[in-house]
Amino acid sequence: MAPFFSTWRVGTPERQRQTVDAIARTWESRPWPAEDLRGYHVYTGHDGSTLLHHSQWASEQAYEGFVKTHRQERVDEIDTAVPGIERLGLGRYRRYRSTRREDPAAAVVPGCIVIVEVDFEGPDPDRQRAWVDAVFEALESEPNPRPGGLSAHFHLSTDGTRVLNYAEWESAQAHVDALAAPGDGVGSSTPQWERVQTWPGLKSSTVNRYDHVLGLVPR
Repeated sequence: MAPFFSTWRVGTPERQRQTVDAIARTWESRPWPAEDLRGYHVYTGHDGSTLLHHSQWASEQAYEGFVKTHRQERVDEIDTAVPGIERLGLGRYRRYRSTRREDPAAAVVPGCIVIVEVDFEGPDPDRQRAWVDAVFEALESEPNPRPGGLSAHFHLSTDGTRVLNYAEWESAQAHVDALAAPGDGVGSSTPQWERVQTWPGLKSSTVNRYDHVLGLVPR
């Protein structure tokens, strides 16, 4: 499976809604573009300005075929409905490791999606994997697990420079509370978390919260 993530900046909550509506109209009025597209999901950023796009393809080649034959007409229709969309780039990934809270009482539908992006200095696939493995060691040794986290899915960029964690939370407030708890981020002040945060070559990280607003799958 080849996951793709991209971000659009549209500027205001109203334009977020207008763009989501335009995406839905554009896609639902056309045949599904390729059997190798397994799903396309859109999320509104809690910043009131951005949209996150997450598509899952059977392969990168399948996505390239879509770009050549079907993408531009969709983009043109959306841009006509909502002019001035700023497209901030497309990231190509592979999912590496996932963890899910084993709690039958947990909310079935996540109330918030949290995207954590970690950038490293230069391409190094071994470093990407080692850093994610270190995160799992820190999670497994965490003395005070934060409530509200449902799952985390770690993706490695194919260029070797970035890790993206797609995390499901019960609610945005649960994530806010986890960040505000003692420690640095969602982890306690342990040697394992310090190792994660001071990893050689770690350049920067960002955290953004989203709501899932549109999910399209083959009919």
